[in-house]
Amino acid sequence: MRADRVFAYGAAAGLIGDRILGDPRRGHPVAAFGRAAAAVERALWRDDRARGVLHTLVCVGGATAIGALGARAVRSAPPAVRVAVTAAATWAVVGGTSLGREARAVGAALASGDTEAARQRLPHLCGRDPQSLDEQQMARAVVESVAENTSDAVVGALVWGAAAGVPGLLAFRAVNTLDAMVGHRSPRYLRYGWASARLDDLAGWPGARLTALAAVLAGPDRRGAVRAWRADARAHPSPNAGPVEASFAGALGVRLGGTLAYGGRVEHRAVLNGARGRAVEVADIERAVRLSRRVTWLALAACAAARLTLARATAAGTAASATAATGRAASTWASGTAASGTTRRGRA
Repeated sequence: MRADRVFAYGAAAGLIGDRILGDPRRGHPVAAFGRAAAAVERALWRDDRARGVLHTLVCVGGATAIGALGARAVRSAPPAVRVAVTAAATWAVVGGTSLGREARAVGAALASGDTEAARQRLPHLCGRDPQSLDEQQMARAVVESVAENTSDAVVGALVWGAAAGVPGLLAFRAVNTLDAMVGHRSPRYLRYGWASARLDDLAGWPGARLTALAAVLAGPDRRGAVRAWRADARAHPSPNAGPVEASFAGALGVRLGGTLAYGGRVEHRAVLNGARGRAVEVADIERAVRLSRRVTWLALAACAAARLTLARATAAGTAASATAATGRAASTWASGTAASGTTRRGRA
């Protein structure tokens, strides 16, 4: 079985596994990586960019190496084994089911009027200060987190899995996890986390654009999604969250962005889809989760198709090169034979 089909079948199986099983409460591979990265940080931390670069290289390089070794170990194995390894890696790095579960938990608490329970649950989704948020602001925070994490926790991994197989899946999750751990503009991580934050911006770029495009295609208001993406995405401080949140805002017909509070620090961000959107309501949380799910499967189809197309183009190029080489060899042989015949006639 070709590598493109191994990825398509394995990634689909991994997403189905995530849908059925979700994330385990204990022993999750990403949690294990986080503990290892924290240990590396304890050994390397200095208020210095160079140390942060080393931290990023060690952690991301280690995760990529594990993926490469695993892929190499099953390279000659039966197709079912290679599909299973890809499925296991996909399940380990995506988090769509947990994202939807946590969003719905906050939504249920808000719908029942239990704002305190919602405040206790919100930190499972994002780093906002829940005590400073009212019901509408918490609902908005949930929708924004669903949008951004659809890219970070699902689509971005699929993109890099399509590009580089199992090593790509693990590398992207390592990069994204490091950004969540140290990619902050706090006094401790402003310099040390610089490399992780910049690498996450780079690695997340293609997945964010694919997520935004899929939200346009899968959302209830395609024109609104395109309009908000084009008009407002650049106003967001994140180069990747901007297109995703803007397209979700336009697709759902709501306003996102505005004033946010993180750990006592207040940010005043641009409003996304402010011209045509309405304030987020609790019911919009479920709409965002459903849109996220549609985006996920549409992104998988796009990644599988892209990998298949690339594989066919590569095979066609290889065949053309082989044909050309054979033609040149035949031409050289024919020229040599003709020259040899002329020489023999001359001697005769």
